[in-house]
Amino acid sequence: MAEQDFPRPQSRKNRISAVVIASYVFDWSILVAVGVVGLILGNVSPNKRHFSLQDPNISFPFTERETVNSTLLMICNSVIPVGVILIVVLIFVPGPTVPKGTPKSLIWKRKLWELHTGWLGLALSLVGAWIITQGMKNLFGKPRPDLLSRCRPDIANVAKYIIGFQTPADDGSLNGPYNGQLVRAEICKNPDHEMLDDGFRSYPSGHASSAAAGLIYLSFFLASKFAITLPFVPQDTQSNDTSTVTAFPSRLRHNNLDTSYEAVRHNQDIDGIDPATAKQIGVHNSTVLSVRRQAAAPPLYLLFITVLPFFTSIFIASSRWFDFRHHGFDILFGFIIGTITAWFAFRYYHLPIRSGAGWAWGPRSHDKAFWAGLGSWSYATDKEHWVRPGDEIEGAAGHRPGDIELGMRYRSKVEEPSHAEHSRTSDMGDNRI
Repeated sequence: MAEQDFPRPQSRKNRISAVVIASYVFDWSILVAVGVVGLILGNVSPNKRHFSLQDPNISFPFTERETVNSTLLMICNSVIPVGVILIVVLIFVPGPTVPKGTPKSLIWKRKLWELHTGWLGLALSLVGAWIITQGMKNLFGKPRPDLLSRCRPDIANVAKYIIGFQTPADDGSLNGPYNGQLVRAEICKNPDHEMLDDGFRSYPSGHASSAAAGLIYLSFFLASKFAITLPFVPQDTQSNDTSTVTAFPSRLRHNNLDTSYEAVRHNQDIDGIDPATAKQIGVHNSTVLSVRRQAAAPPLYLLFITVLPFFTSIFIASSRWFDFRHHGFDILFGFIIGTITAWFAFRYYHLPIRSGAGWAWGPRSHDKAFWAGLGSWSYATDKEHWVRPGDEIEGAAGHRPGDIELGMRYRSKVEEPSHAEHSRTSDMGDNRI
């Protein structure tokens, strides 16, 4: 059936508007504000859970020199990831898929956008783990393994601090000797209140959550940029059509030719190709007919580079165990918090590693910079669901108008769009930057 004709929408501005820029400045402001709240929570006296003076789990010595102190932790989970993201973006973005003749200004816009999203995702991961951990520490008030070394308990008057049942004496009174009952935190007489308060912040581990949030996020980022994933054969349309994940897909639309990998595999749109190229395509097709030849494992040195931050986070978390700063479950739960925030922050700003070819999501549209409202599934399109601003500057001769929000022209439900037509119209990763 023939396509329905729709009027061509009016041209939009090619540059990101001040409203969109302001929306991202506001995002950074929110993260800074939440980080400040986390700092304030760190100075609030936490709840103090009752404990026993005979509990061996809180009787460990106080470690004066931590294996990974707070300064070294900040270098590992923040400074190093910031630097690595900067280096990777400057060197490897936008990569070898940039068509010849692409303006340098467009390339630098892409670099800056990938750098911005890389840092913004890192900040979201770290701040998210930070505020969750700080809040939980104060709420639970769990004693650290070295609490008794910090406490300096008033042993002579222990009976007045006992919570619950008192030990019976021989004369029938409840003034018997101390027998391991729970006591209130007021029994601790250490004049260093900051040190004492910190003794009740064992759960969850802040080192574990922060290390995981920063370093696992970095592992996700490197895996995305270096295409480190388990080998697979793409099954969905978006993954199959590799033209949609090149650096600037709209600049490949010359003479209505589908230049995607899958189109070449299946000999689509080759009428205008010279005989030598057609012969080369035929040889290529015969080579990749086997499923096992359509994917391969990435080099191990890239895998090592990618997992190195992850293993570093494990070491940092483990150091809290042998420094007697946290119990095992505290470390494990903190690490889970950091892992979740790292995954969420990465996916919030980046395409999936398996199908995104290393790209970040594009910026929000001018109309939806601060609010999309009901009935809209994407913040990348305008309110009329027609054009994606920025396509004009990345377009080339032969660009076909009519793209809409869904990435394809409206068709009847009984007719499916062809693969070649889909690759010409679905450049979701190339919408503005």
